[in-house]
Amino acid sequence: MISELLKQARDFEARYMPFIPDSERPAFHVSGGIGWINDPNGFSVYKGEYHLFFQYHPYSVKWGPMHWGHVKTKDFIRWERLPVALAPDTEYDRNGCFSGSAVELPDGRHLLMYTGVHRMRRDDGVMEEYQTQCMAVGDGTDYEKYEGNPVLTAKDLPEGGSALDFRDPKFWQEEDGTFRCVVGNRTADGSGAILLYESRDGFHWQYAGTVDSCRNEYGRMWECPDFFPLDGKQVLLTSPQEMLALGLEFHAGYGSICLIGDWNSKTRKFSRERVQSIDYGIDFYAPQTLKTPDGRRIMIAWMQNWTNTNCLPPNARFFGEMTLPRELSVKNGRLVQNPVRELENYRCSRVAYQDVLVTGETNMPGLRGRIMDMTVSVRPAGNSYRWFKLNVAKDGEHVTTVRYKPECSTVRVDRSRCGIRYDVVHVRDFLVRPQGGAVKFRVVMDRHSLELFVNDGEQAATFILYTPESADSVSFEADGAVLVDVEKYDLNFEGGNNV
Repeated sequence: MISELLKQARDFEARYMPFIPDSERPAFHVSGGIGWINDPNGFSVYKGEYHLFFQYHPYSVKWGPMHWGHVKTKDFIRWERLPVALAPDTEYDRNGCFSGSAVELPDGRHLLMYTGVHRMRRDDGVMEEYQTQCMAVGDGTDYEKYEGNPVLTAKDLPEGGSALDFRDPKFWQEEDGTFRCVVGNRTADGSGAILLYESRDGFHWQYAGTVDSCRNEYGRMWECPDFFPLDGKQVLLTSPQEMLALGLEFHAGYGSICLIGDWNSKTRKFSRERVQSIDYGIDFYAPQTLKTPDGRRIMIAWMQNWTNTNCLPPNARFFGEMTLPRELSVKNGRLVQNPVRELENYRCSRVAYQDVLVTGETNMPGLRGRIMDMTVSVRPAGNSYRWFKLNVAKDGEHVTTVRYKPECSTVRVDRSRCGIRYDVVHVRDFLVRPQGGAVKFRVVMDRHSLELFVNDGEQAATFILYTPESADSVSFEADGAVLVDVEKYDLNFEGGNNV
């Protein structure tokens, strides 16, 4: 049965979303269509299609009482918008339906698990926000909340666990039928931990241990966990709050980290071997993954940063979008990510150059665009060079620059002149694997975003741009001499994207 709050949200979308033209939205990235979005939720396979939900406040471009928006796709590129799936319409989630996940049940139902939020005033007058885990069941369009909600509450926490920071369940079903779930929590020392729960039916859960804990080493509260096997290793993804900067690997503030190691399912022990950033850009948070029927692990994330959420363009009618879905692998102990291969089906208008000598600033005919997929390979030409720059989204006033310095093997992305008129972070530096001065960039752009993949996905970096779309020039620069290969495609989405 559809509640009045859910009906209001669906009616609001139907009435006002058509006034926003497709040209204002991303061409192939998921947005809310109207209003605000943040974390991806419920990224799952259901009846042969890929479903994605997201944190959603349709009524304004500011964070508000969280609903679940909903889209689906067959290829991760062309998305179909579906009605709002959840609204904060019960006592246990009256202040928000926070992040969660989804699984297709053997009987054909779509099971959602999410964090329900309700605020209560203490005896001393302080308002506190209690978080519990809840379920809903549906058919891919309409969902009914479980009569036994909430299924996990403060009584299900280990000693010292916080009922105020207990959120973002990611659950899955094992081959033996057992359901497992990881949930973010804050521990007695004020830092984060990832808790493990188990269930035989997906509705009744028991605490099974702590997968890993922060110990105030990598940020504090750990949000939005994901936990899965990949290429013979076990991967834990999480998004820490209150990160401290550490060299060029981790930046301060809200981060997203990957812990790679081994998992003993019998003892329920995770052994860390490596910790790295997931994305080295500015606008990436709360990633979530699914496993495709052909065995790929696909990740999507919120393409934004909490510290920049007040930096809206004038007259914005929607705010926030998702990254391009990415295929994950583990190679040489590192997480590697590349755009989903389905993107190549939309390539057109190929322009290619080989062995172009670049010694100053160089433009190549046919290289321009803001909806494109471009690969640039660079290598020294004779003597060493000091730096190489790739300039995109460029006109006389605007430019975003990707610079590589072989001496220290660092990449810098600088969007200072991308049109954002706010004093926020615009520059990010990160280390890449030295290759004798060679480097490879793949740049995917969609109107107002740039996703950079370095050396076949060994590093990724994501940035929102506010540059006018008319600024579409591409150029190359070098201090010294380099040889450059370029392969550039426009991306054609004839008929527009539904989201």
